[in-house]
Amino acid sequence: MPTTTEPTPKPPLSGDRVAVGSPVPFAVRHRRLVSVLALVLMALSGLVGRDVADRLSSGGIVPPGAESLRAEEILRRDFRAGRPDLVLLARTEAPGRRGVDAPAAVTAARLVERRLAADPGVARIQSYWTPGGTPGREAGRENSRQPGPATGRETGPEADAATGPVTGPTTSPTTGPAAALRARDGRGALVLAWLRGGDRERGRTAERVVPEVTGRFGPLEVTAGGEAATRVEVARQASRDARVSELVALPVTATLLLLVFGSLVAAALPVLVGVFAALGTTALLRRLTDVTEISVYALNIGTALAFALAIDYSLFLVSRYREERANGAVTAQALHTALRTAGRAVAFSAATVACSMAALLVFPHPLLRSLGYAGVAVTVMAAVGSLVVLPAVLALLGDRLERLDVFARWRRRSPADRATAAATGGWGRIALAVMRRPLATGIPVTCLLVLLAVPFTDVRFAMSDDRVLPAGTAAGGVGAALRQDFPDSPVGATGIALPGLDARSRAVELDRYARRVSAVDGVARVDTATGTYRQGRLVARPSSSSSGRFGSPRGAYLSVATVGEPGDPATADRVEAIRDVPAPTRAWVGGFGAKVADVRGAIGERLGLALTLVGASMFALVLGLTRRPVLAVKALVLNTLSLCATFGALVFLFQQGHLRWLVGDFVATGSLDVQLPVVTFCVAFGLSMDYECMLLSRMVEEHRAGADTVTAVARGLDRTARLFTWSALILAVVMVALATSGLVFLKAVGVGLALAAILDATVVRGLLVPAVMRLAGRANWWSPSWLRGKGAQGGPLVR
Repeated sequence: MPTTTEPTPKPPLSGDRVAVGSPVPFAVRHRRLVSVLALVLMALSGLVGRDVADRLSSGGIVPPGAESLRAEEILRRDFRAGRPDLVLLARTEAPGRRGVDAPAAVTAARLVERRLAADPGVARIQSYWTPGGTPGREAGRENSRQPGPATGRETGPEADAATGPVTGPTTSPTTGPAAALRARDGRGALVLAWLRGGDRERGRTAERVVPEVTGRFGPLEVTAGGEAATRVEVARQASRDARVSELVALPVTATLLLLVFGSLVAAALPVLVGVFAALGTTALLRRLTDVTEISVYALNIGTALAFALAIDYSLFLVSRYREERANGAVTAQALHTALRTAGRAVAFSAATVACSMAALLVFPHPLLRSLGYAGVAVTVMAAVGSLVVLPAVLALLGDRLERLDVFARWRRRSPADRATAAATGGWGRIALAVMRRPLATGIPVTCLLVLLAVPFTDVRFAMSDDRVLPAGTAAGGVGAALRQDFPDSPVGATGIALPGLDARSRAVELDRYARRVSAVDGVARVDTATGTYRQGRLVARPSSSSSGRFGSPRGAYLSVATVGEPGDPATADRVEAIRDVPAPTRAWVGGFGAKVADVRGAIGERLGLALTLVGASMFALVLGLTRRPVLAVKALVLNTLSLCATFGALVFLFQQGHLRWLVGDFVATGSLDVQLPVVTFCVAFGLSMDYECMLLSRMVEEHRAGADTVTAVARGLDRTARLFTWSALILAVVMVALATSGLVFLKAVGVGLALAAILDATVVRGLLVPAVMRLAGRANWWSPSWLRGKGAQGGPLVR
């Protein structure tokens, strides 16, 4: 039998030396250079990204090339129709004839129209007082029209040829287009405007012109809404929310950092890494705005992730470094071991988060892609800050790391006490108790998660509109008024463009197509050049001006009014049914409902690919970290179960509107933004795998050291659970601060990620993981021969 001999004692090591065969990490050897370069990079990043907020987009929801966007372009160009960008609501306190028809109200409305038309970014306006439309400044104002005495209808030779309502949808030929722009009570009326340029140019025009045309004008109080005004308010709200969330999160986070890191010096380290990651991400986003559209949400979510990941990685590395120092290792040796073990886990954890966020890049939606860019960038920067900058700073600090320990009297224990606590800590005792009766714990916990996931089976996907804003905002108020007081408004109508179809020579074909569209379930009315249709029948002949409104030498178009609100999921379903109706020529369907359908359809087409990429990359990375296939499969299954529970909670809170007092008041629309689960899944899945990698790496390390399954699981959980539980708590604080946002989308993302982090770090990792691993037994550690070999133990990460 071979004999073993004790290794020859080595002389004490200096601070910059490690054991023979263990190279000093690069960041430790060149700690001053690395620290200086990091400061320079942070300064340059701050300089580059200083104006990023001014270049971010509040749109980017609809994928480029979508049919709805093409339809809007055709309707604007060929028919001077389509969805207006700006909606002004003019209200007066006087009822009846003393309301919007009073001479003083008409005079005030004319002033608003003139100011609006004078802006070079305004292409055309239309209002209750001028239903036929007025060209913007560049089109000339010589064609201004005078209203008739009673209805506000145009008079003069150009009246018959003038363009009608936006989509002409719900006005009857006998009442005229002006009726749809007047409130039921006669105290309000609408002014609609179409703006020039793309989303960014329209936003700038709205930001410039809205202050000039809102406020008190004689008896009228004018407020602004519509898509362009909503985007402006979303951008402003996001900027305000970012400042508020920082004020909310900073004091709580600072207190928690002091509790978990101990000394004031150590608590400052994750803040340093977080600032490093946030500034680098901001600079990258600023550069990306030069070549692509970047959403305003990317900055808010990216900044929150920067500090969450920085705290997570820093906590894991600093804790392992302190553990090695407590065992007698000098600075360089402790950093070498920490990087070889905890650093390796951090690298794999960062890779899982980056791969999960990169899955957002498969979607064509600018909002999702910009979140993908921000997520990958912030993860890489957090990893670089933790694996390169943090070791250099630790090497510079040396023993000064423990200075200013405000909780020293409660924290100071002897090495024997620390060893006893490490072996029999609270999480370790919980793990041992769970593993004594794994079924008694695993089954109830699984049932709880399934119960939380049940509401997700009733999810209804739509798209955010003005109700993403707080109810007290101007755009939100205009949107609410449109839904309540203007049921026949053309703002939410669906438009169908038929380019190349001559409405006169092919009237029979147009009539047949209009009948088919009006027969679609949920379609209330269809207006076109051949008349008005309901339920498959012609109910009104065209007026003398209908052919001019709904037809042109370039083609014809139909205006379709549907039952329900434009953003309702059922409206998007009706749009899909309308698109399936055979048309005499290529039909382009536009409107808000069509945008919802396009957004949902594009996500549905790419969702399978995104899920496959996330699942495959996560499995490969966990397999590469642990070399244990059973552990990799277990990680995927438990993370999926945890996320389903989170999605169910989101439906319960934000779709069904329960417990609004708990998360802050918002407008419950009976649906979820279709992009919300995608964003939450990619971020939360990456973060949960982040915790899983740290837990599994320590369990595998204990098992390789000779521990059996029960001991390896208990020790691994005990020595890491405290870390990722604190990390999850701090992440939850950051995300709850994000949830204080007035924007429902950011509120839901914050609540979802906070809930996912807490649920994952406590219930799943603390209870379900030990139960499942105890039931799996020796199968946990099975590894095929092709996975074993050199490097299986994990070599040095940084040389």
